[in-house]
Amino acid sequence: MRIDKFLWDVRIYKTRTLATEACRNGRVSIREQEVKPARDVAVGDVIVIKLHAYTRTIQIVDFPKSRVGAKLLPNYILELTPEEEFKKLDMVRERLVLQRPKGMGRPTKKDRRELDDWMEE
Repeated sequence: MRIDKFLWDVRIYKTRTLATEACRNGRVSIREQEVKPARDVAVGDVIVIKLHAYTRTIQIVDFPKSRVGAKLLPNYILELTPEEEFKKLDMVRERLVLQRPKGMGRPTKKDRRELDDWMEE
């Protein structure tokens, strides 16, 4: 199976075009080598994907016949991403909630509730 199709099937990327662009731009690698979108992958391959704020590492367990639901992902991939990477993602999300662009005005009711929930934690 092609790597771009696999990454789309297991919901790493929202569209197959995004998966293809990520491969072309060097954000996807297997065995520390950047891969092209047409690269065939095999069961057991470890894929490293550089996403926006963190690096995700997965291992292929099986191939889906088509795009699968989120609940079925453990049947097809094994998550090998270190806990520190998920902490990076949480930190970025927290910063985005607190930082509002200048000139945006007052927070909306939803923004206010999110801020209150975050401050309580």
